[in-house]
Amino acid sequence: MITMEKPSASLWRKIKPRYNLSGNICKNCSTAYFPPRIVCRKCGRNSKMESMTFSGNGEIISFTEIRVPPDTFRDEAPYTVGVVKLDEGPLVEGHILENGIKIDIGTKVKAAFRKMYVDGEEGPIYYHYKFEPV
Repeated sequence: MITMEKPSASLWRKIKPRYNLSGNICKNCSTAYFPPRIVCRKCGRNSKMESMTFSGNGEIISFTEIRVPPDTFRDEAPYTVGVVKLDEGPLVEGHILENGIKIDIGTKVKAAFRKMYVDGEEGPIYYHYKFEPV
């Protein structure tokens, strides 16, 4: 009999890319991927993928302010989400913590792991990467 683990914070922590900004890189063409891929889009069957952990450093290439959020993030509105190009190449979407600093396209940021939400009043706490200006 196969038993499946119920969705919980501990289950999410087992997904390495979610909490470590881990992906992979093709050793043939040096293209980095996040989340990791099994096969390089450029090299196809000839790809040689190797795991790597990204620095979390990058720059904002696009962002928007969310004023009418889904219920999960109602208490955080307004908040900013954006697309960050990591120094290693991949594009990553995430919340942007402005911390009183005005952001713009090109603003340098660093990933930080922060609480995203709590599942119910006493449920598990879910964490995810967010980006903050440096």
